[in-house]
Amino acid sequence: QVQLVESGGGLVQAGGSLRLSCAASGRTSSRYAMGWFRQAPGKEREFVAAISWSSGSTDYADSKKGRFTISRDSAKNTVYLQMNSLKPEDTAVYYCAAGSYYIWPKRTGYASWGQGTQVTVSS
Repeated sequence: QVQLVESGGGLVQAGGSLRLSCAASGRTSSRYAMGWFRQAPGKEREFVAAISWSSGSTDYADSKKGRFTISRDSAKNTVYLQMNSLKPEDTAVYYCAAGSYYIWPKRTGYASWGQGTQVTVSS
């Protein structure tokens, strides 16, 4: 099991940027993915982006391409989500997730989840 701790959320004005971090600890496999999801009030949790820990391949939800960038620092066991040009509709709790995969990209079936970090974008 992998333990995940998110940080970096906060309040930002529309058009601003935030970088979320997710520190991972525990056992991982060679084919491991790290993902970001978000859940806005009254809405279902949705996929944002994912990265393969071994290859660095990335995958994004269509609506996030161009504004969000996922990356990893293997030495720090940390994955990041850089969010630019933020909009009020990006307001949500953002969750980091981790899990093994056999087929890439991986958008579902994550086994480990962080506690979430709140991102609020004011207009």
